Amino acid sequence: MIIKVVFFIMFSMLLQIAVAGTQNIVFEEYFTDGTLRLDCIREGSAKGDTVWVQRLVDRQAPWHGSHTQLIDPFDNGDYRVVVRDAATGREIYSRGYSNLFREYKDTPEGRTQSKRFEETLLIPMPREKVLVALQKRDSEMKLHDQTVVAINPRWHKLLTVRSNAVSVPYEVHGSPVEKLDVAFVMQGFEQMNTEEYQHVCDRMAGVLFGKEPFSSHRNDFNVYFIRGDAGVEYNTFGADRYAMTFKLWQLYDVLGQTPCDHVVIVVNNETYGGGAIYNFYSVSSLHSMAEFVLPHELGHGIGGLADEYVDEDLSYADLHRTAHEPLEPNITNLVDFESKWKSMLPEGTPVPTPDNTKVPRTENGPLGVYEGAGYSGKGVYRPVMHCMMRDYAPFCPICTKRLESIFELYTK
Repeated sequence: MIIKVVFFIMFSMLLQIAVAGTQNIVFEEYFTDGTLRLDCIREGSAKGDTVWVQRLVDRQAPWHGSHTQLIDPFDNGDYRVVVRDAATGREIYSRGYSNLFREYKDTPEGRTQSKRFEETLLIPMPREKVLVALQKRDSEMKLHDQTVVAINPRWHKLLTVRSNAVSVPYEVHGSPVEKLDVAFVMQGFEQMNTEEYQHVCDRMAGVLFGKEPFSSHRNDFNVYFIRGDAGVEYNTFGADRYAMTFKLWQLYDVLGQTPCDHVVIVVNNETYGGGAIYNFYSVSSLHSMAEFVLPHELGHGIGGLADEYVDEDLSYADLHRTAHEPLEPNITNLVDFESKWKSMLPEGTPVPTPDNTKVPRTENGPLGVYEGAGYSGKGVYRPVMHCMMRDYAPFCPICTKRLESIFELYTK
């Protein structure tokens, strides 16, 4: 028994040291004040995929992310980029993300046909040799290294990419390293006159901060606008209103040196549409519903939130009916509800919770566990009757909590 107790104490101490080691990273020890851009190619289908770094680009811009919050605390996103110090193996930077390939492989075409997708990842410029791991989730939803690349800026040839687009600071509340920097890429506005363009920029900035929790955190953001072609097209994967870009390298060429913790692409088109990829970008058109569409897409792009509506006709309607709990914080299949919002439920709340048809669509309603979410009518549950991620109601407490936690990742 004594040996077991001693072992437990030693293990606990080692665990505490390991955790502390990931949190107390001195930025200047491992990184210069620059930004390294990794342009990658991911190729595959539902049968499997490979990913590799095609080229390294010196962004010739200071690192705009946090100098203190270097390790991603959220277990979200289908993929993750991890930077390790080559000499010690210590993890010194990480961020989770998703991509269009994840959706493609669930389409009829993606189940059988291989296709290439661009990815662009930004990391702080390493001071010495590092190992960059591109991770993906396995069948148990655990992350593992898929590709590991040794990078040393001193002996690797770094490309430089010049952008003809000019970014204009619209609203700056502080240093990029202490704010969440949102870069609006305005596609199709090159010929618009200055006055009309300014009106559109004002409108979209108003949309960004038009809903809570964005409104009350306005001072935590910096906002920039750039005119340029991001390559966005409608009818992504056969969905006529799904507007996305497959040209990630072109998008980041347009961004140039602009600080960009998140990118919002606005298409000069009044057709209803949009889309988003977690930790990559969000898209909106100028449709009259943009005031609701963009906040919803930001829920995906910034917060990593799931759709809460039901659409069994989608090819990926079974996405969350699995033996594993969904990664997204705002839905559950009850496999591991303890890890979701169970602790926040009012005492006595039945699980599942009966639908309350009396709740207006403009209100969340009481917190519960309501069936019908993540495209599935059965087996997947959401926290409230109505939410921005379901039918453009206000963000619910669960979604708001996650968004505010993300804000802190860039501002604390």
